[in-house]
Amino acid sequence: MAIKKKEKSVIDWSKYLKSGNRIFIGSNAAVPNALIDDLISNSAGLHDIEAVHILTLSENVWADAKHRDLFKVNAFFIGGEKIRKAIREGRADYTPSFLSEIPKLFNENILPLDVALIMVSPPDEYGYCSLGVSVDIVSAAIKKAKYVIAQINPKMPRTNGHGFVHMNQIDAHMEMKQYLPEVPEPVVDQVTEQIGQYVAMLVENGATIQIGIGNIPSAVLQYLANHKDLGVHSEMISDGIIDLMLSGVINNRKKTFHKGKTVVSFCVGTRRLYKFVDGNPHVEFYPSEHINSPVNIARNEKMVSINSAIEVDLTGQVVSDSIGYHFYSGIGGQVDFIRGSALSKGGKPIIALPSTTKDGKISRIVPHITEGGGVVTSRGHVSYVVTEYGIASLQGKSIRERALELIRIAHPKFRAQLLKDVRKHYWVPEYQENTPTSVPELGKIEIKRFTFADSEYFLRPLAPADERKLQEFFYSHNKETLMMRYNHHATQMTREKSCNLVSVNQHVDLALCLTERDHLGESIQAVARYYYLETSNSAEVAFVIKESKRGKGMAKALLSELIAIAKIRGLTQLIACVRRDNAPMLKVFENAGFLRKPSDDYDEVSLAYTL
Repeated sequence: MAIKKKEKSVIDWSKYLKSGNRIFIGSNAAVPNALIDDLISNSAGLHDIEAVHILTLSENVWADAKHRDLFKVNAFFIGGEKIRKAIREGRADYTPSFLSEIPKLFNENILPLDVALIMVSPPDEYGYCSLGVSVDIVSAAIKKAKYVIAQINPKMPRTNGHGFVHMNQIDAHMEMKQYLPEVPEPVVDQVTEQIGQYVAMLVENGATIQIGIGNIPSAVLQYLANHKDLGVHSEMISDGIIDLMLSGVINNRKKTFHKGKTVVSFCVGTRRLYKFVDGNPHVEFYPSEHINSPVNIARNEKMVSINSAIEVDLTGQVVSDSIGYHFYSGIGGQVDFIRGSALSKGGKPIIALPSTTKDGKISRIVPHITEGGGVVTSRGHVSYVVTEYGIASLQGKSIRERALELIRIAHPKFRAQLLKDVRKHYWVPEYQENTPTSVPELGKIEIKRFTFADSEYFLRPLAPADERKLQEFFYSHNKETLMMRYNHHATQMTREKSCNLVSVNQHVDLALCLTERDHLGESIQAVARYYYLETSNSAEVAFVIKESKRGKGMAKALLSELIAIAKIRGLTQLIACVRRDNAPMLKVFENAGFLRKPSDDYDEVSLAYTL
C-alpha cells in the first residue's frame, strides 16, 4: 500500500505538519494506513512527530525502530506486539486514561492536536462522510485538531448515530480502497465455556449488557441465547452480537436509555459484522465521551458490565493493563463501565477471567498483586468475579469474606497456598482451617437454577465464605424451627460455630444451600446436608428451610439432589431422625421413599433409604 517516493502525493504534508507536531491516528479497525504510508514516503525534513492513538488494528509501521526519528509513539491503549515492543524498549510511551476522559485531553488542550489522520466512507449526496466502524475518540480528535486529513475508503460502512463529518471539515484527503481488518470469532474452550455459563446466570431478562471481544465474551453471548429482551450499551460489539439481534434476544425494548437501539462507539469483527452495521438503523455509533460516560451508562436499568483482567488479588483489586512491570493493554473503558453499572438500578459489574494462566502453572487469583502490576479497578468497585469455578460475590463483603470467596473460585491446586498466604496478614481468623472444596457430582457448573412459586433460586454448595450468611439464616428462624432442627432451643450461632458448619469437606460430607439473589447479593433460604458415616458407608441427612419458604417444594428438590449424589458416591443408605411432631418433614422423607425404622427415642422417628 506504500506510495512510491517517485510518485507525487496528492497531499502536501508540508502545509499541515511540522517537526515536533502531535498527530492523532484513527482507531481500531479504521486505521488510515494509506495516509500513514504516504506521510512516511513524503516525510523528508520532518522529525519527532508525536503519534497518539488507542488500539490500532494495523501493522503499526509508525512504531518500527527505523522510524524512531520520525515518530514518537504515545499510546492510550496498547495493542499489537510492535507497540508493546516499542514501549518495552523505551521508544514509545503509554499514557493511562479512562476512555471516557481521553476526549477531555484534546478538548482542554492538555494534549493539543495539530493533525488528525482518519478514515471515512465516501460522502453522500449532502457531502457527509461516515466515521463508520470507529467513532470512539476519533470524533473528539476531528473537532479539536488544527487540520483533519482523511483517507476516503469505499469499503468503510456508513453507520448511523453521531459519526458523520462533512467534507468541509476535512482539510485534505486521498481516496484509497482498504479492506477493514478482520478479527474472527475465537474458538471457545471448556474453561471459557464454563465462565460463560456462570456469567450468563448473572444476566437477568431485560438487562442491558456491555461486552467486548475475545474468548470469554463469545462464551457469554453463546449462553445468552435463551434470554429475553436484552439491550446493548457497549463500548464495542463483535460478531457474537449479530445472531442474538437477528433472533430477537437482543431487541433493546426494555432499555431505559437509547431505548430500541444497540448503541456503541466502535465495532471489531469479520466482514459479516461490517456488513451488518452498514446502514443498520438498529445500531447507532456515538463518541466515547457519550457511550463511556458512567452517568449515561447508569441511566440503563439492570446494566451488566462484563470485563476481564490479568489478575485479581484476594481483596478484589483488579490488574488489567500490565503483567508486572510490562504494560500490556490499557485502562480502556473498564472502569467507566464498572462504575456505570454499579450506579445503575439493578446493575452488576462483573470481572471474568480464567483461574490460571494458559499453561495452568500460575494462579490468576493471587494473595497480592505482582510487583510492578497496577490496579485499574479498585477493590471498592467490583461486585462479582467469575472464573470457571464459580461466582464470587464481593459487594458489601469484608476483606476476610472477600478472601474466602475468591479462594473458592481459584483453581483447586492453589487454594491451600492462597489460604496459607492470606493468614500471614490476619485477614482470615485462626479457626478458619479448611479451604473450599467442590461437589463435582453437580456437574461442571456447580450451580443449578430452580423456580419455586414463580420465584428464582440457586442451588449450590455451602462454602467457607458463607459464614455470615449462615449466621443470618440461623437468626431468621423462630423458636419452633430451632427446636425442630436442633432438638433444643438454640440461642446463639457464633462465628466459630458458623465457620465450622460451612467449612465442609464436600468430598466426604455434603452441604448444599438454596439462595435467593438480587443485585445486592444473595441470602440463604434453605440448607440440606448429610454427614458421612464411614463404618456403615451411609450418611445422616438434615434439613432447614426458612419459615416463609416452606411448602414450595424446596425440601423435595434438595433431598432429590442428596439422594442423587449419594448414589453416585456409592453410599449404601441414607438415614434421618425427625421429631415425631414434625409432620411436614416426615412427609417429605416418606414421599421420597424413606421407610420408618424402630427408634429408641419415642419423640423421634428414624427413617432409612436404601440406595
